[in-house]
Amino acid sequence: MRTVKSYPESWPLHTPFVIARGSRTEAKIVVVEIEQDGVKGTGEATPYARYGETEASVLAQIADLLPALQQGMTREALQHALPAGAARNAIDSALWDLESRQQRQDLWMLSHTRPPDAVVTAQTVSIDTPAAMASSARALWQHGATLLKIKLDDTFITERLMAIRTAVPEATLIVDANESWQAEGLAARCQLLADLDVAMLEQPLPAGQDAVLANFIHPLPICADESCHTRDSLPQLQGRYEMINIKLDKAGGLTEALALAAAAKSLGFDLMVGCMICTSRAIHAALPLAGEARFADLDGPTWLAVDVEPAIQIRAGKVLIAASAAG
Repeated sequence: MRTVKSYPESWPLHTPFVIARGSRTEAKIVVVEIEQDGVKGTGEATPYARYGETEASVLAQIADLLPALQQGMTREALQHALPAGAARNAIDSALWDLESRQQRQDLWMLSHTRPPDAVVTAQTVSIDTPAAMASSARALWQHGATLLKIKLDDTFITERLMAIRTAVPEATLIVDANESWQAEGLAARCQLLADLDVAMLEQPLPAGQDAVLANFIHPLPICADESCHTRDSLPQLQGRYEMINIKLDKAGGLTEALALAAAAKSLGFDLMVGCMICTSRAIHAALPLAGEARFADLDGPTWLAVDVEPAIQIRAGKVLIAASAAG
């Protein structure tokens, strides 16, 4: 018999996080603890309003499964009991963590993946004035970050990007528009990004408008984020995107995320592994995906004023796997 707990947490940010659809000053998450025979596994997830989720709705979904979880529900059964999303991720992550601790194996061994020595993670530059974004990019570069993720909305695109590129001429830049652009003008914007040596553009158009990309010749790779949740998303993305961003909260946990990664690679997609604003618990759960990804965007905990202990070690733009593996 297991003991299962779920509860919300709020973690203040040290700096407001601003993207195209709004800003936030705290990370609101849901935590699941599953204890069996004196061993406890913990998982967390970030409910996301973009997908119709709140802390209350996620906790309600988890509460509905409490009897089955207490009786020993497996990760495989969980995939059929809940749809992809934050609630399933919180439970799935807790079950992975429980099994890891029960068997005294790390997540790489359990998931049959290979850990790299370190993972270069993007460090995010959130939306601000061109000068402020350039200053933020320069500060990150000076602290060792070589991969910068630039958040943009539909305004001051040229000014912001030119200021950033001038500030960090050698940095690898990726741009995330968070669905804020439209088809009109997209070709010119893609050419601007290519001229500024941007390595990838993430989700420029609203999810559901992907058909525009089917015959769209573009000079840099485009990555699906909001348009890609699980393996069911892949048929609609072929011929439109070159890359997908896998997040545990979208996929509903590592179980589906691993299957999504394998299916996407077999279809020729490059992989990115991402995260929400979260604590180190969520990054630890996602690490088995990092070794297969072209880009990793796992800087969620670096936005927190205080993180959980033990915290994932992120230094000079790298997730230090050896220091973080024990979780």
